[in-house]
Order: sequence, then C-alpha cells, then structure tokens
Amino acid sequence: MTETELDAFAELLDGPVYVVTVAAGGERSGCLVGFASQCSIRPPRFTVWLSKVNHTYRVARGASHLAVHVLDRDRRSVAELFGGETGDEVDKFARIDWRPSADGSPLLADARAWFVGRIETRIDGGDHEGFLLAPTEVSPPPRTAPALLRYSDVKRIDPGHPA
Repeated sequence: MTETELDAFAELLDGPVYVVTVAAGGERSGCLVGFASQCSIRPPRFTVWLSKVNHTYRVARGASHLAVHVLDRDRRSVAELFGGETGDEVDKFARIDWRPSADGSPLLADARAWFVGRIETRIDGGDHEGFLLAPTEVSPPPRTAPALLRYSDVKRIDPGHPA
C-alpha cells in the first residue's frame, strides 16, 4: 500500500479527536490528537500517539501521566486552540478554564469527558511516539448522549506544528 492509498483509506475514517494535556518539569502543554484508541479491556489500557515535533511530546517525555479529553462538537474553539497553536509560542492554558488532576495534569473545564492515565511505556511509531496509558482518574459519566468532535470537524485546522 502506498502513502497515497493509505491516506485515501484514512480519509474514510471519521473517528473522534482528543485533546491531550500534560504537566511536567514546571511546564504545561496540550495538543489535539487524532491517533488514539483503547487497546486493552483487561487490564484497561489506552494508547495516545504524539508527534515528535510537538511541544506536548517534549513535555510528555518527562511526565508520569497524561490527561485525555473528548470534546463536544460545539467546542471547536478549544480544538482550534490546541490544534492550531503551539505551546512553543502560546500559553494555551491562560486562554481556557482548567484545573489540575490529582497528579497535576491539566483537566479542561470544556471537555465532555476525560481520563488521566499513568504512562506505562512508550512505543516508537516513526514520526509519532505512542504512550500506553493505565487509567488512574476518570471524569464522571456525561448525563446526555455526546455529539463528539470528530476528525471531519477539525481537518481544516492549520496545525501549530507539522506532523
């Protein structure tokens, strides 16, 4: 399969996007992520893939935990902030409401749901690195059915960094 063929296949997918946040070494960071998924039921595990050129990746390399958030469709402005700006130049957290989790990871007030995961291991995936997470803290379940923000809702955001 060529890169073009894989891109055409991936274009058919319209999975949710996530905002991943982290705090380590006196820094906070966060980014919009399209590559993430639950990867085990027992024990529960989730993997998030971060671009190696991203500020969030550099902060995450020194972290013990990451927070993973899903957003409702009407929170596109949050996705634009975390996907279209870079933490190298902008303090994204000065522009939104958030609070620290038990381990200090930033939790976004505008998120539909979130979980914090302890980083169990990292996986080299080429231009991205996978962070295998074991959940340690989870938001209360939403009261209504979500209309989650998906790839098709954000694919036109100009990224703060190239992939």
